[in-house]
Amino acid sequence: MTFFQENLIYMIPLFGVVALLVTAIKASWVSKQNAGDANMVELAGYIAQGAMAFLKAEWKVLSYYVVIAAILLGWSGTLPNVHSHWLIAVAFVIGAVFSATAGYIGMKIATKANVRTTQAARTSLAQALKVSFTGGSVMGLGVAGLAVLGLGSLFIIFYKVFVPAGASIIGLEMRTTIEVLTGFSLGAESIALFARVGGGIYTKAADVGADLVGKVEAGIPEDDVRNPATIADNVGDNVGDVAGMGADLFGSYVATILATMVLGQEIDSKDNFGGLAPILLPMLIAGLGLIFSIISMVFVRIKDENASVQNALNLGNWSSVILTAIASFFAVKYLLPETMSLRGVEFSATNVYLAIIVGLIVGALMSIITEYYTAMGKGPVNSIVQQSSTGHATNIIGGLAVGMHSTVLPIIVLAAGIYGSYHFAGLYGVAIAAAGMMATTAMQLAIDAFGPIADNAGGIAEMSGLPKEVRERTDNLDAVGNTTAATGKGFAIASAALTSLALFAAFVGVAGISSIDIYKADVLAGLFIGGMIPFVFSALAISAVGRAAMAMVQEVRRQFREIPGIMEYKAKPEYEKCVAISTQASIREMILPGAIALLVPLLIGFTFGPEVLGGTLAGVTVSGVLMGMFQSNAGGAWDNAKKSFEKGVNINGETFYKGSEPHKASVTGDTVGDPFKDTSGPSMNILIKLMSIVSLVIAPHIAIKSDNHTSLLMNEKGKCCIEQKHASSCTSSEGSSRAAAMKSCCEKK
Repeated sequence: MTFFQENLIYMIPLFGVVALLVTAIKASWVSKQNAGDANMVELAGYIAQGAMAFLKAEWKVLSYYVVIAAILLGWSGTLPNVHSHWLIAVAFVIGAVFSATAGYIGMKIATKANVRTTQAARTSLAQALKVSFTGGSVMGLGVAGLAVLGLGSLFIIFYKVFVPAGASIIGLEMRTTIEVLTGFSLGAESIALFARVGGGIYTKAADVGADLVGKVEAGIPEDDVRNPATIADNVGDNVGDVAGMGADLFGSYVATILATMVLGQEIDSKDNFGGLAPILLPMLIAGLGLIFSIISMVFVRIKDENASVQNALNLGNWSSVILTAIASFFAVKYLLPETMSLRGVEFSATNVYLAIIVGLIVGALMSIITEYYTAMGKGPVNSIVQQSSTGHATNIIGGLAVGMHSTVLPIIVLAAGIYGSYHFAGLYGVAIAAAGMMATTAMQLAIDAFGPIADNAGGIAEMSGLPKEVRERTDNLDAVGNTTAATGKGFAIASAALTSLALFAAFVGVAGISSIDIYKADVLAGLFIGGMIPFVFSALAISAVGRAAMAMVQEVRRQFREIPGIMEYKAKPEYEKCVAISTQASIREMILPGAIALLVPLLIGFTFGPEVLGGTLAGVTVSGVLMGMFQSNAGGAWDNAKKSFEKGVNINGETFYKGSEPHKASVTGDTVGDPFKDTSGPSMNILIKLMSIVSLVIAPHIAIKSDNHTSLLMNEKGKCCIEQKHASSCTSSEGSSRAAAMKSCCEKK
């Protein structure tokens, strides 16, 4: 091997270091921008204080969970006949800390960039976009940089600890390395779920309270300084749409790379990297995606007030995707041998690249389809607008129908993507397709995070009483941000589906089962139980928003009633009381949904065994993907139907604006859709991945034991073939299944 080939493994964490250095530079630039007058700074200070108060309260509760879970994981790693190690607890803690740090980075920069975007909007739309998108890019690069640095560094450390020189990559030592590394992903996804659910409950409790009492009852604008819940609402944009989303995509990013590494470990690769190529490839693609995301961020700019913000974001996004697709070709050709096989499926390096392209295409199509169903001016949103003219009920009916209908095309695309990627490179193809899709996470997250920053900027402009043109500029950014948020959620759920399938395949291998037979009564029962879990999870999350929103509504009504002079600007609302309601409710209510995701795999796996748990995971994945798409798209469509009234909409030849009866009906729809799109819907992708990761972590403990740990087929004839080295001639190209081929080999012997 050349020097470069020997040391490629050490280059991967360097990609993360580069991203974090650029993050620091961009964060410094944002901090140096003008924050506006004293009133603007004061309002932004309230938002920042509320956001940090929530994070500290959340971290305090989650720290107990992390300590207890780490102790249990460390103990489980010391049990005999289990291919794990107590270091899995260390990986878990690091994953949890990195996930929390990812959320903190996003929160910190968002609460600085919001007021600076407002001030920039006083000069031009171009400058406002520059500040808000740079703020978003700090989060995107920070999250992806931490993921690549953490995963790459831990892999190097565990590889050195567990794999002696000359050991086989498909041997037990490397299996232990990857099993211990799953702790990092478990820590990341655990924190992500609690952060996403807790942040979602916070933001929607405040949003619903602010909307129902402020806009509908009091007839004041959404971000009016007289609304007691307006600060809590703006804090919620940060804790839910920024910190929660940051932890969410950090977990998704890590899980996707890890799933590919788990399957890559099973490939006996004859490459120039000591057999590590299939394991290194997903990390290398992630690192390249980081670099090309940094380059493509330069293209996100506009020249004047009439330029399209959406087009500027699309240019940056597509640039990163195309550059990553080109670079992936050379990475695949350089790393991988000409032919490989995994579980009886033989494929070439070219086929692996084609699977990556399938993943990129699926991601792009999912974003386009989601944009169609949720964007203003498109048919689905316009249909909800029209149905608002006949009342609140028909608006709700229209939104539900749009959400359900919006699952058809994405599922067809997803199914085609699974089939296509498997066709090219088997299960490794499915996993690497997800890795390719997530390679440009830094850019995707930058585009996502810019939306909440712009939303906050508009709120500060409204509360500060700035000129109309300032609010028009921030509204322009906010409208685009709503669409990018919806498309980002569609992208996330698609990647979660592919990742969960790869994790599922890894679980089957580690657990020592060759198939999941739904003809068995217990497996079929597990399938139904799994299908039910996303519904229960969603019900808990939505109910939590409802209870917290009721408390918020009562508090806002009390302040309007008991504090004279609020409506006349003579008295200041008690913002801190509304912030406290959202904080306490979100911390309290996030525990039960999170416990379901963590405990169900444990209960089913240890009680009924790996095959029933496999059936449960299949049910959760299918049901969760559909629920995630339905809720996120319905909520996004309701939201933009409401926003359509701000510029006026034509219904049956008559134009209606804010304050009209159809607009009030659209506000009701948006209120129903809020927990759909920002609480339960986005949590579905974390739910299905977290349950798969928990199952993968416990798989060695519930596995069907066999003397031959390198074979998925646990029969004596299969072992006979491998031991006699006949397995190399037993491929699916002989026109039979892996099991039949191995049996044929034994008969030859």
